[in-house]
Amino acid sequence: MDFATVGGVVLAVASLVIAFVVEGGTVMALLQPTAALIVFGGTLGAALTSVSMSQFLSIGKYLKVALFHRASDSLATIDQLVELAVVARREGILALEERGASFTDEFLRNGIQWIVDGVDPELVKSMMETELSYLEERHESAAGLFEAAGGYAPTMGIIGTVMGLVHVLSNLNSVDTLGPKIAVAFIATLYGVASANVFWLPIASKLKRRNEEEVLLKEIVMEGVLSIQAGENPNVLRQKLTTFLAPKARERRKSREAGEADAQTAEA
Repeated sequence: MDFATVGGVVLAVASLVIAFVVEGGTVMALLQPTAALIVFGGTLGAALTSVSMSQFLSIGKYLKVALFHRASDSLATIDQLVELAVVARREGILALEERGASFTDEFLRNGIQWIVDGVDPELVKSMMETELSYLEERHESAAGLFEAAGGYAPTMGIIGTVMGLVHVLSNLNSVDTLGPKIAVAFIATLYGVASANVFWLPIASKLKRRNEEEVLLKEIVMEGVLSIQAGENPNVLRQKLTTFLAPKARERRKSREAGEADAQTAEA
C-alpha cells in the first residue's frame, strides 16, 4: 500500500473535521446523505458521460494503482540490462532467448525477443516507441478521468446548495429553523469542493506521477535493449543508463557499489 496516498487523504479529511469540531461544530452536522447523493452521484454520472463505459468501469483498477502500486526499482532494472549485455558479449545475442522468456516485464521480454530474432534496430526502436506511446496514452486517460471528476464535483456541490436553498426559500413559515436549513444546504458545496481537492485531483496527480515513473523505466529498458543489440560495452551501458536517474538515485548506486566492493574485499 502507498501510505503517502492513504495518509494524505486521511490527514486532509481529519484536519477538516477536527477544525470544524474545535470551532464548536459536530461531526453529525457534516453528515448529510442527500447532499452526498447529489454530489457524488452527480459527479460519477457526469464522469461517466465524458468517457467510455469500459474506461469508467476501470476506475477501481486506476484507484488500486494509485493506492497499492509499488514503483519498480530502476537500479535493479539497470543491473539486469547490464547483466544481459555481459551475456550477449560473451555468448552472443542468441544466448538471451532463454533468459528473456522468463522476464515478467512484457516490454523488456518483447524487446529481447525482437533482437534475438534479428529484427532491424530501427524497427525495434520504432515498435518499442509505439508501445511506449500507447502506454502513456492509456495512463493519461486514467488520470484524465479523475481530473474530470475533480472538475465536476465543485459544480455538483453548488447545484446541491442551490437545490437546498430553493427548498428553504419555499418553506419560510418557520423562521427558527431557517438557519439550520441553510447550513445543511451548504454542506453540498463543502462535499463538492472538499472531494475535488482532497480526493479526485490528488489521485489524478498521483496517477500522473506513476505514469512518469513507468515511462522513465520503459525508456531505460528501450535504451538498454538497443545498446545490447548494438554490442555496447556493459560498463559504458551502465554509465549511460545511470544518466536517466535523478542525483539521489545515482548516489544510491555509488553507495551500493561501494558496499559491494567492501564486501568483496572482506571475503578476500
